[in-house]
Amino acid sequence: MADQEQKAVMLIAEAEKKLKSVKGLFSSLFGGGSKQEEACELYVRAANAFKMAKKWPQAGKAFEEAAQLQLALGSKHEAATHYVDAGNCYRKGDPNAAVSAFYKAIEIYTDMGRFTIAAKHHVTVAEIYETELSDMEKAVHNYEQAADYYKGEESNSSANKCLLKVAQFSATLEKYERAIEIYEQVATSCMDNSLLKYSAKDHFFRASICHMCMDTVNAQVAVKKYEEMFPAFADARECKLVKKLLQAVEDDSVDQFTEALKEFDSISRLDPFLTTLLLRVKKQLNAEPDLC
Repeated sequence: MADQEQKAVMLIAEAEKKLKSVKGLFSSLFGGGSKQEEACELYVRAANAFKMAKKWPQAGKAFEEAAQLQLALGSKHEAATHYVDAGNCYRKGDPNAAVSAFYKAIEIYTDMGRFTIAAKHHVTVAEIYETELSDMEKAVHNYEQAADYYKGEESNSSANKCLLKVAQFSATLEKYERAIEIYEQVATSCMDNSLLKYSAKDHFFRASICHMCMDTVNAQVAVKKYEEMFPAFADARECKLVKKLLQAVEDDSVDQFTEALKEFDSISRLDPFLTTLLLRVKKQLNAEPDLC
């Protein structure tokens, strides 16, 4: 490991020496570009040596140096690739630096019209904000941007995956209307696709639960609408559960509510996200009425 780190330091020193030699007027007129290319190659070799030594910040910095040189040489694709490499290294210990590097790559890819690749890296940034920086608002922003780019490139399946993440975060942040809008939109697009048709009921189910978190009367109206839009939803266990839960709320029965969830959960487990939303509904049911 120490040998690799030492090798990387020597390669960077060599790269810097080559770049200093480019600064003179004579060198810039004759062979400056080739010196920059050689320096760039040395930075990449140094970055890989740092990676082998598990010196991630140094590896990221070396990749960024290579990226800047490629931009100066007019090689945008190579520059973006090195920024992505830098982002992947920084992610091992410095998520903010990783985000910065990925954004630089995204800027280049969008400028080149490579929107599918830009979308992919927006997803990576969203995941960093979601899992490492715990910033849901910025995660949502990046998932939305990725979805827009995917849609523009007719990658509807990828766009929907991003939108479903936005819906989940929106509901978690109690922005239920936004979540409902997305679940309905994705469910409708799935209904028209024979391969995705089956998943439409799950999206309508999630939309129904979001409605329940807001207003059970509107939830009843929404469930009827979903049954008319997609008759298969009416026969689904998910739809039957929603109806039982709505009845429990109407009867003001916590026991009924709990029993309906237990019965459903014994056959197919509810995921943690839906469990959280349903606990919110149950909490409203448990709330004591205000005393005048």
